[in-house]
Amino acid sequence: MNATDRTPADLLGSALDADPSRPFVTFYDDATGERVELSVATFANWVAKTANLLQDDLAAAPGERCALLLPAHWQTAVWLVACSSVGVLVDIGGDPASADLVVSGPDTLEEARECAGERVALSLQPLGGRFRQLPDGFADYAVEVPSQGDRFAPYSPVDPDTPALAVGGVELTSAEVVERARADAAGRGLGPGSRILSGLPYDIWEGLSYGLYAPLVSGGSVVLCRHLDRLDDKELAERKESERVTATTP
Repeated sequence: MNATDRTPADLLGSALDADPSRPFVTFYDDATGERVELSVATFANWVAKTANLLQDDLAAAPGERCALLLPAHWQTAVWLVACSSVGVLVDIGGDPASADLVVSGPDTLEEARECAGERVALSLQPLGGRFRQLPDGFADYAVEVPSQGDRFAPYSPVDPDTPALAVGGVELTSAEVVERARADAAGRGLGPGSRILSGLPYDIWEGLSYGLYAPLVSGGSVVLCRHLDRLDDKELAERKESERVTATTP
């Protein structure tokens, strides 16, 4: 990645320029058997579409706050970088009542209704499936995102020194997210071609870093696992071998 990159969106742009076809996120849900593999290009396309949805349809502006009520999931990773692209602050598990918009999974819809702004719901079904019945008061992400543009340009430049992420009671700027991710990647020996397996949740910094930002900043990739505790030792070892894992989370 370029030393001048100061936001997660910058990092993704550099990854796209370097090698768009390489794997970036491999996602497993061990409760459903789902496996999804996204190359850098495919991930970037989802990010661009989501950022366009944010900026145009949801009228989100730099400095606004998004309560993100989602687990560690490939679609959550997309939302994190899309918000960075627009300049929207992501509040992981934040209070919807004090947010400008909320993005919710199927298990937090009642809590998300406290948001007076725009509300987006994700079914988290395999292959990004739609809700069978759309919850009242929400836009269905799976319905709204496919028609969005494949390229994104912010209306206003994103300032890397403004707050971008709130997690665990700490607010970080985009530049601080990148700096901390660089340190984590170096600490775990991550570099181009590294594949780190993470079963950590996204509501802690370590989960966000090893499950997204550190692989992005290092030119590596992540095997992101939800419900990893359902695997026994043999199954976990087989996954590490089949996915060519080079590092695991602490």
